[in-house]
Amino acid sequence: MKDHQSMMSRPPTLVSNLSQLDGLSKRARSFSFIKLELYQDRKTARPLLVDRKTDPLLERSAVVGEKIEDDTRALVQLLTKEVTDKSDSRRVVAIVGVGGIGKTILSKKIFNDEVIQGKFTKKIWLSITQEFNGVELLRTAIIAAADGKMPESAGISQDKAVLGPELVSVIRDKKFFLVLDDMWDISVWNNLLSAPFSHGAAGSRVLITTRYDAVARGMRAVQPYHHVSKLGHEDGWLLLTKQVLGMEKSDPEIDMLKDIGLQIIEKCDGLPLAIKVMGGLLCQKEKERRDWEKVLHDAIWSESQMPEELNYAIYLSYEDLSPCLKQCFLHFSLKPKNKQLDNMQLVSMWIAEGFIHGDSDILEELGSEYYKELISRNLIELDTSCVGQYICHMHDVICSFAHFMTKDEALVAHNGEAVSKHSLQRFLRLSIKTQAVESDEFEWRNLQEQKSLRSIILIGNLKIQPGDSLVTFSSLRTLHVESSNFGLLVESLCQLKHLRYLTVGKCNDIESLPENLHEMKFLQHISLDGCENIVKLPDSIVKLRELRYLDIDRTCIKSMPRDFHGLTNLRTLYGFFAHMDGDWCSLEELGPLSQLRAIGLVGLENVSNASFATKVRLGEKANLSVMSLDCSSRLEGDGLVKPGASEKDQGILEDVFDELCPPSCIEDIRIDGYFGRQLPRWIMSTAPAPLKSLKILMIQNLVCCTQLPNGLCQLPCLEFLKVSWAPAIKRVGPEFVQSYGQRNHTSSQPAPMFPRLHEMILFGLLECEEWEWEEEMQAMPLLEKLDIEECKLRCIPPGLPFHASYLKTLTLHRVQYLESIENFASVVELDLYDLPELTRISNFPKLQKLEIRFCEKLESLQEMTALRKLELCYREKELPLYLQTVKPSYLLLNCRAEILASMAVGESGPDWDKFSHIQHVEAYAADENYRMHYLSFTSKPYKMDIKIEPNLQDDGEEGGED
Repeated sequence: MKDHQSMMSRPPTLVSNLSQLDGLSKRARSFSFIKLELYQDRKTARPLLVDRKTDPLLERSAVVGEKIEDDTRALVQLLTKEVTDKSDSRRVVAIVGVGGIGKTILSKKIFNDEVIQGKFTKKIWLSITQEFNGVELLRTAIIAAADGKMPESAGISQDKAVLGPELVSVIRDKKFFLVLDDMWDISVWNNLLSAPFSHGAAGSRVLITTRYDAVARGMRAVQPYHHVSKLGHEDGWLLLTKQVLGMEKSDPEIDMLKDIGLQIIEKCDGLPLAIKVMGGLLCQKEKERRDWEKVLHDAIWSESQMPEELNYAIYLSYEDLSPCLKQCFLHFSLKPKNKQLDNMQLVSMWIAEGFIHGDSDILEELGSEYYKELISRNLIELDTSCVGQYICHMHDVICSFAHFMTKDEALVAHNGEAVSKHSLQRFLRLSIKTQAVESDEFEWRNLQEQKSLRSIILIGNLKIQPGDSLVTFSSLRTLHVESSNFGLLVESLCQLKHLRYLTVGKCNDIESLPENLHEMKFLQHISLDGCENIVKLPDSIVKLRELRYLDIDRTCIKSMPRDFHGLTNLRTLYGFFAHMDGDWCSLEELGPLSQLRAIGLVGLENVSNASFATKVRLGEKANLSVMSLDCSSRLEGDGLVKPGASEKDQGILEDVFDELCPPSCIEDIRIDGYFGRQLPRWIMSTAPAPLKSLKILMIQNLVCCTQLPNGLCQLPCLEFLKVSWAPAIKRVGPEFVQSYGQRNHTSSQPAPMFPRLHEMILFGLLECEEWEWEEEMQAMPLLEKLDIEECKLRCIPPGLPFHASYLKTLTLHRVQYLESIENFASVVELDLYDLPELTRISNFPKLQKLEIRFCEKLESLQEMTALRKLELCYREKELPLYLQTVKPSYLLLNCRAEILASMAVGESGPDWDKFSHIQHVEAYAADENYRMHYLSFTSKPYKMDIKIEPNLQDDGEEGGED
């Protein structure tokens, strides 16, 4: 009553406004908006979390494993390397990585390294935060440069105009080492520190740590930047035990809990900060299995109860994003774990959800920029097993944070039960992934109450019952289903009037889409990739004028509807089948599609005349960046051309490909099944290459060509080259790495060929015995990875080790006649498999990891003093003598049972001198009953353990100790 009287006494306008505010408040609660003040309040309520300043004191318990030692050595070498170029006298080196990955620990280790101590007159550590204090930074720098004392002339001044010159006076002509830890942008450098530190002596160095690649670029740091990687299982276990035990080296009770500890580390996904937090929890527990298992299964891992230290560290990065980028970041976390969704699919989802704002013509470009920015901010990480920047994943800890931020509007589940547990809560977005077992099915009916859903992502087994439909989800914008039994729901698709994004993948019970598909007039994205039973597109698809993305790859669609040319909004088109219908060729429909960014053409062997390829007008598509050309249906399973492919067919195919010349903006080209005798002119050209933007080239099943492309070496941007299965190539001539101008001596100082090539794979050049590349031919100066497999190469070309000075990883598999591998000064990892004639490996001064499998003639390993890890698969009866000439800290050996028995004898065995000098040895072998025997040996302190694993038929015996 009192409140009512008070309200009635207020002016009418105020009462009206308050009523409106009450109404807005009620409506807002129904939408479950995220309350960011949950974390913002922590910044004021928890000063400990706000004060993120660091110091150079090294916490020994945080330093674990050989990886950080290797990284320290490499970066110290880079920082202390003398530079002859005067413009590079103050070199900047960047350590980049997500929050909590260990950037500061690595930089502390470098700062305290003895080599650094002896190389620089002044060492200065500055901790940069998002809200740095310029005066405080200058004063800290002055005190460090003045050996711990503030000069009297500066006194207690708070004026940057006074402190700047004072810093110059103490740093002038001094060779300094400056660490700028946790940089968020470059303003602190440009506006405050750059000018005074420019007065240091030549040879001064700056080391920065940052979460963002953009900061490293702005600081003009040496490329490539050092990205800190996650901890492996063993290093993670070592860090966890250090947190539990302090500086104690070991504890048998803790060793017995390693299996649980490794599961905890798996949940931490190798993030050091997460492992340290878990170690802090475990050190408060008893050293009992039940206590550790309780932590493993505790609610601490749920999104709502993650430790503050982790969430706050990630929140700082999240808070720094723009509103649109925040939405894209949170949406990325819906991607099911270990599921590959490429950048174009994700951008299509963002567009469908309305997260990207701007001109309709550039939505994909804006989305790609958002995607790249999330990569540069290290909030998502590239899948290095995939070529290009197409596939990314999100670190588990970051993903859990994102799930927490969206917990009121989104649910990410691994089975249907999780959805039923939250049946009373209304979600906007749902992501479900079931296990690949028949018993784990998701019942579609569990979703019937979720009528507000805007997005459904469902991967795995789906249980559909008669009567189930999509009618309930009238608000749905995004539907992504990969299931083998979605067919019963297809007919109700057209009820989704607001649907923008539709992916139906690997659904083998679908033969077609509804004929009235055109009623879904807002559809922008359709993907049927992997639906092998779909044989035809509905003719009405040509009426979907908003369609921007169509993927019908790996379907059985062999004909395209006429009037396809009306889909002028298409940006991405994969799986377009080139077929003839009398005098009409489906390729004609592609000419007007001028907005295409990516195109994939299949069945090109069916085109009867090159004039049809001309009508595609590929060269006029000014935005085209990705192109794949496929004509593999004429190939047998062994890669040979099927009978019936005449010389005339080959000639037509050559002419067709010549007319499919892409525009100069093309970045990615993939060709499969080309059976012409000559490669297209636009690849083989000896004139200045038109493919000036090309970064990726992959050619597969090049069955009839006798030489590699000779126009690639001069491409300025080519970074990745793969040629696989080219059985007609017998030699790689000098034209591969030498341009036409170089061969004719038109330049006294020719530029190196393949100037930006980072990775090259030559696979299946079955008859190739010779690669000609002499030392005077400059090429591949930035090559980092080289993979050569399945060939008859007799020797490594001299120019390769001489010029490939950045080469880090070298892989040689099934190279039949190769006898020696020598003089690779920069290689860090060497992987050798089935080299039957190999006898010698020498002069690998930086080699750290060596893997040798089935190289039984190998006799000599020389000059590899940096070797850390040796993995050996060996099938002779005695260990090789070359083990005595190398000193790895770790040996992993797969051998015969006779060798294992000899090693188990210890000092009295014949193989003792071959492995006793190695710090840690693990060996395993199978006996005649297929039981695995394991041996673990540690030289200091001496310890040998032997274990026998029972086979499937027999209980066997559990190990022993010797």
